[in-house]
Parts: sequence; C-alpha cells; structure tokens
Amino acid sequence: MFRARVARNPVLDMAYRVTAGVLGTAVLLVGIIALPAPGPGWVIIFAGLGILAAEFHWAKRLLHWVRVKYDAWVAWMGRQRRVVQLLVMTAILGTVAVFAWLMGVFDTVGGWVGLDWPWLESPLKHLMGPTARPPHGPPR
Repeated sequence: MFRARVARNPVLDMAYRVTAGVLGTAVLLVGIIALPAPGPGWVIIFAGLGILAAEFHWAKRLLHWVRVKYDAWVAWMGRQRRVVQLLVMTAILGTVAVFAWLMGVFDTVGGWVGLDWPWLESPLKHLMGPTARPPHGPPR
C-alpha cells in the first residue's frame, strides 16, 4: 500500500527509486568487499540485491541467478569428500587471513597484546594513513 501511494507521485516515485538504487548498491558493494573478510559477506550481498530487487526487475533476476548458483555450490560442496571440503575451507581461511593481514588487523591486534613484530605490519600500511603507534625500530 505504501509503495502504491509513492508511485502515484512521479517526483516522489523517482526519489524513492533513486534512494533504493543508491542504498542497494552501497549495501551490495559492502558485501562484495566483505566477501574475503571475516564476516557475513554473502548475507550482505543478498541484502543489497534484495533492496535493489524490490525496485528493479534486473536485480530480481540477478538475485535469483545468484541464489541458484550459491545453492548449487553449497550442494556441490556437500557431495565432496572431507579432504576436498577441508582444502576448500583452508583456501577460504587463507584468503581471509591474507586479507586481514593486508588490512592491518594482525598489527592492530598485536599492538593490543604487546606484540611489536614487524612482520605483522601490512605492506599496505603506508596507503592507510597515519597510525597512533610509533614505527618499528629505533628512530632515525
């Protein structure tokens, strides 16, 4: 009923569609970024596609296609032997660990517990801006 009332006013309808498009796209992008990180990346992707699918037919088709592919992958994984499942999980966890290292998670957590090991630092640290922690090693 709410959507029907909004649709009667062309300006309000356009504003609603633009808002849904921007919000859905933002949520979808956050989900894509969160895929390799620890967390619910796929849930966020499905939420973003759901927001877009409420207003756009192409998003509804894409959401259906992604769900079918995701369900097929889960079913395929369920049919595999334990060793294949463990290898896939290891690859996923390895990807998460590398992503966490690149984003500086290990260095941050190491600082919390007093570990000042240089190899915990992300090689991308200089791209992430200034930090509150002093650099490793003696001052120059």
